[in-house]
Amino acid sequence: MEKILKTIGLALIATFVLFTTSCEKDDDTAVVSEEGNTENTYSYPLVASGQALAYDLDGQLITGLVEGDDLFGQDAHYLKGGTMSYTNNSDGTVTDNVTGLVWQITPSTTDFTWEEAETYCESLELGGYDDWRMPSAKELFSISDFSTGWPYINTDYFDLASGEVTKDEQFWTSNLYVGVTVEGGENATFGVNHVTGHIKAYAAAGGPPPMSMFSVNDSVIPPPNDSIMGNPMAKYVRAVRGSEYGINNYVDNGDATITDKATGLMWSQNDNGEGIEWADALSYAENSELAGYSDWRLPNVKELQSIVDYSRSITATDAENIGPATDPLFNCTSITSEAGYDDYAYYWTGTSAYFSPMSTEMYYAWYVAFGRAVNDEGEDFHGAGAVRFDTKYVGGAAGEDAERYYNYVFMVRDAE
Repeated sequence: MEKILKTIGLALIATFVLFTTSCEKDDDTAVVSEEGNTENTYSYPLVASGQALAYDLDGQLITGLVEGDDLFGQDAHYLKGGTMSYTNNSDGTVTDNVTGLVWQITPSTTDFTWEEAETYCESLELGGYDDWRMPSAKELFSISDFSTGWPYINTDYFDLASGEVTKDEQFWTSNLYVGVTVEGGENATFGVNHVTGHIKAYAAAGGPPPMSMFSVNDSVIPPPNDSIMGNPMAKYVRAVRGSEYGINNYVDNGDATITDKATGLMWSQNDNGEGIEWADALSYAENSELAGYSDWRLPNVKELQSIVDYSRSITATDAENIGPATDPLFNCTSITSEAGYDDYAYYWTGTSAYFSPMSTEMYYAWYVAFGRAVNDEGEDFHGAGAVRFDTKYVGGAAGEDAERYYNYVFMVRDAE
């Protein structure tokens, strides 16, 4: 009976979230539900993903699920994290009321190399402040909105750099990749795509072709502007200010669980040990008992990204950084990659995804790569710590990249 009442309560909360986000507001402050009360004692308060609806394996909306049903346990069934809440400061900045970070509303329409982007942020004066900086991956991902997608950001509060919904809305972060990617070699840096929702490592060194390549009748002419050429090493940047956000504080509980006191979450220390489809991942977490607890769940995409350690990679060039992209307290199962390398797996989240703005079904689910984020040849293309999506089952709709239908599971629960 208690579980049924809990499920009914969650459904009512989901209805409330949808209602409040659809209501007109007379001011620039977002509505905050009771569950989204931003008064907390956590140093790393997680922001909700925004996804309040559940979907079946083919991406169709599914309602009425209760605990024990197949496909129960999705992001929408728990609505965890502080409800997204922003205040427009009427000075070109917006404050995230959950994290306390202050953001630039309108980023520069110029795309920069990583070094240029860093300089731009440090030189920025906006809203009466000059202490702006480039955000970390965890900071920038905190403003991602998975309620619909394309774009994966609330455009009532944040402007797109180009003003258009395009895959090119890629924004630099401060997290240099410690590993080696196909595109960037040893010089890659993570970025967040505000339109597609991904976190990927992008090439961060170099620039446009040399001027000697642009000659007409032996007369050298200036190379075209990066934005015209489409320089792959030029991305946008959205500046942030405030105390550093996203620092974990783990405690090994000695019972195969780890508590992150910074977020208030408890994690399974070991993964499930095998790759499984998305529906089985939901069921595995929902039906597991560990350390005397039976309220485990599959993490949503922001929860799982919170335990990524961007200083670690299976392809790290420094030996001390080699390993899966999470704290060494977590035990990730070793796998062999598609290219035959020693590697680590992808891990499912309970958050669904559209493949493109033309999609009408959420037949994908988000995952986090703790090992190589591979291309179709099994090479590290987007970096350990990347956030991408896969189809939910074998035979599901195919995407652009090589598919891994069988991914692993770390379970999560509220520590208090």
